[in-house]
Amino acid sequence: MASSMKMPFILFFTCSFFLQGSLAEVICENLPESLCSFAIESSGKRCVLENYKNDWGNLEYTCKSSEVVVERFAGYIETDQCVAACGVDRRFVGISSDAFLTPDFISSLCSPACYQNCPNIVDLYFNLAAGEGVFLPALCENHKTSSRREVLELLSSSGGANAGAADDSIAPAPAPAAF
Repeated sequence: MASSMKMPFILFFTCSFFLQGSLAEVICENLPESLCSFAIESSGKRCVLENYKNDWGNLEYTCKSSEVVVERFAGYIETDQCVAACGVDRRFVGISSDAFLTPDFISSLCSPACYQNCPNIVDLYFNLAAGEGVFLPALCENHKTSSRREVLELLSSSGGANAGAADDSIAPAPAPAAF
């Protein structure tokens, strides 16, 4: 009988442990650099990895909250599976639209493993592409049907910002789709 009374206690303890971990507040400044990039703190601000030189001249990294707010992913730390599937690196310092000029990156980002399963990363790059005047779904579709060279020429022909004018299949971005 004593062992049957222990079972509910063990079950309660185990469940509370998992709940506590999933309900913990995410604060960018408290995250290790290995989890910073592609995380969103509980307030909804994206976390960014920054580097600086310490007093001895060595390069160090710190996680900071940005001013970019993404409410629907608040308190989210990206999975290692999505980081790998999307071809991104948690050691990125800042995020640039230059990544769109790399065919391997576009292939990873537009792959079903990333595009259909990693809405946080897709949302980030959707908005980054929109800032360059490119509609990410159209870029991914164009990437599937065109040669790598054509996609690179499309993006680089006008610095990315006017890429929509170069080809009607890549239009200015509307508001991001809900995931």
